[in-house]
Amino acid sequence: MTQTRSDIAPIHVIGGGMAGSEAAWQIASMGVPVVLHEMRPERPTDAHHTDGLAELVCSNSFRSDDHETNAVGLLHWEMRQADGLIIGAGDRNSLPAGGALAVDRDRFSAEVTATLEAHPLVTLERGEVPGLPPAEWDSVIVATGPLTSPALADAIRGLTGDDGLAFFDAIAPIVHADSVDLSKAWFQSRYDKGETEEERTAYLNCPMSREQYEAFIDALLAAPKTEFKEWEGTAYFEGCLPIEVMAERGRETLRYGPLKPVGLTNPHDPAVKPHAIVQLRKENALGTLFNIVGFQTKMKYAAQTEVFRMIPGLEEARFARLGGIHRNTFLNSPRLLDGAMRLKADPRLRFAGQVTGVEGYVESAAMGLLAGRLAAAERLGRPLDMPPPTTAIGALLNHITGGAEASTFQPMNVNFGLFPPLEAPLKGGRRGKRDRARAYAERAKDHWLAWLGAPAPAPAALAD
Repeated sequence: MTQTRSDIAPIHVIGGGMAGSEAAWQIASMGVPVVLHEMRPERPTDAHHTDGLAELVCSNSFRSDDHETNAVGLLHWEMRQADGLIIGAGDRNSLPAGGALAVDRDRFSAEVTATLEAHPLVTLERGEVPGLPPAEWDSVIVATGPLTSPALADAIRGLTGDDGLAFFDAIAPIVHADSVDLSKAWFQSRYDKGETEEERTAYLNCPMSREQYEAFIDALLAAPKTEFKEWEGTAYFEGCLPIEVMAERGRETLRYGPLKPVGLTNPHDPAVKPHAIVQLRKENALGTLFNIVGFQTKMKYAAQTEVFRMIPGLEEARFARLGGIHRNTFLNSPRLLDGAMRLKADPRLRFAGQVTGVEGYVESAAMGLLAGRLAAAERLGRPLDMPPPTTAIGALLNHITGGAEASTFQPMNVNFGLFPPLEAPLKGGRRGKRDRARAYAERAKDHWLAWLGAPAPAPAALAD
């Protein structure tokens, strides 16, 4: 058994979001004390509504849980093998979502908060870290996410001499389930996906005729929008575009995106194929709240209620939360970070999560998991072995620390395009997209388990 030595200096983690919470958990699990700094509620943000750790501020979905042919599901699998706190809490607070992993956001955050507060090696300190950490903090993980406080962001810019990059992120509205007209809407997951009836009926669907769709697009384009003001010119992240920005790219864009009318049959009128379909996903375990899938928006509040009530089935919708928009910031990581996620200008600072340019809840948590393990290993004097780029976590690490082109760096979700090509042709004549994805996943699992099991003996002074 390994003992925790009393003279091990703590590692400081700044930010109690997905990445910071996961990093703190991994550090403590390796027997190293950690101080987790979260500025809320002393200093609120434009997007958070509670002071809970790992609060989900946008969607409540961790996306696909298919670990055999989907890169996101594979990332889930790797995090489970590494005893990830975020994925574990997600599993225990999951909601039916037709093959995706969606969570009850309040219960999820409450579990993460309670787990970290109860750990004997974790100290949770509330309050902002105003600027660069003190010099005596010799090992720090900055996991402040896309809403890094201005003081810390300015200090990082001053240290690196880089203005960084920024993009807007938009939040989808949430409606009360009992305000949806079920004489027009129906429950069904696309292609009836899911192993249980609850999963196969996890989404609410609102059909649109061609005329209704065209009128909706007209209203969407004409509605007053939030002005960028001093943020004018900042780029959006392509994976979370406001719905009206998608509409501006072409009147049919939404029909090939979140409103695609495929894999669903309207039981109220099965002979008529809808021109477009709006989907709503369960937001909490009680099933009392649903979010409108893909409806991130920068429309002003009054316009949102008017435009969204044009959707059949939502004419009397009551909104628990309207959509919003805020600025996300991230580092030019390929230029500023080394291969172990440390800032080249000050290696005591390691970065993790969305601030590094990964996008998505699980991607952020995965980078926190890796940063925590690397920081703890460094503190214990163990080798800093990087995960192979053939794994999902290794592919993300490689992308942000050199795989991406610094001059055009943009936030990225995990996908098989980030993985090295397969070394050999597929066996048995397989050559389809799913076959290739399955081969990538099989290789990744073998390499991830080998990396997790690689011998890393503790220093002799820590052993019984």
